[in-house]
Amino acid sequence: MKKSDFYFDLPERLIAQDPLEDRSSSRLLVLDKKSGAMQHHTFKEIVHYLRQGDCLVLNDTKVIPARLLGEREDTKAAVELLLLKRREADTWETLVRPGKKCRPGAEISFGGGLLKAEILDIVEEGNRLVKFRYDGIFEEVLDRLGEMPLPPYITHKLTDRNRYQTVYAKHEGSAAAPTAGLHFTHELLEQIRGMGVKIVYVTLHVGLGTFRPVKEDDILKHHMHSEYYTVSEETADTVNAVKKAGGRVVCVGTTSCRTVESASDENGVLRAGSGNTEIFIYPGYRFRVLDALITNFHLPESTLIMLVSALAGREHVLSAYEEAVREEYRFFSFGDAMFIC
Repeated sequence: MKKSDFYFDLPERLIAQDPLEDRSSSRLLVLDKKSGAMQHHTFKEIVHYLRQGDCLVLNDTKVIPARLLGEREDTKAAVELLLLKRREADTWETLVRPGKKCRPGAEISFGGGLLKAEILDIVEEGNRLVKFRYDGIFEEVLDRLGEMPLPPYITHKLTDRNRYQTVYAKHEGSAAAPTAGLHFTHELLEQIRGMGVKIVYVTLHVGLGTFRPVKEDDILKHHMHSEYYTVSEETADTVNAVKKAGGRVVCVGTTSCRTVESASDENGVLRAGSGNTEIFIYPGYRFRVLDALITNFHLPESTLIMLVSALAGREHVLSAYEEAVREEYRFFSFGDAMFIC
């Protein structure tokens, strides 16, 4: 299976640069995973496709202001640092630009010295292990100095940080938002709950590995970075009860999907617990828990379009993407949504 099998042509003007004022007013393309039939709606009309007895699985991770702009203490050269994963108290795995001159022992200063970082080591994919020094509480310093780590295809400045958070974000730790959840409002969630749909939460802290480009032409040679997840007893019990009763498990976003698929056994029983997942889902994969998926439109040749192709078939997905381009849907993080059912 080749990377090029998942290519589609996307005009740059369709890449959404700003979130809509009303989260739930984005567009929704509904794709029948078996027939490939499509329908067009607004996102708030998702209620017409959910039914009593279903279970909606949301990822309640919270994006941290993980982008830090500073300078090397010796040369005063500008440095950009992106927090990826906390290894221990003040030691983080990070992405540093430019990386070539930031060797072990180099020191970086942020905010005029309010926060300092020493490069400890170079790890997988050239990422840097750094140790921070500061006065006070790290999260407060980061909140003061850090910026939201928007994807590189978003060139507009975000005026309201909360627009890159889901309304139910709770547990801090992500370097990117689980963007399928950005379409939900508190009011829409209450309406869905009132329909008799169970709503449960998992946590997967999104790292850049999810979005790392597939470099190998043979996709089977691609390696996913690990991401930390947690599934509570309440979530596991609810999902398992819904499956047993014949209801559907509807995951909101590829991160929720990857969490439940990672935390389930071969019989499709979801297990409570925490761990790290490197699961890579592509066509041929047999889903154990997920029945339907709410997701955004993803980058060509990405692991995310491979995941949705595993659910609905590559031909159906690429046809849906071509339809979305024709209809001028908005793409990527701040864009419109699909419901694959």
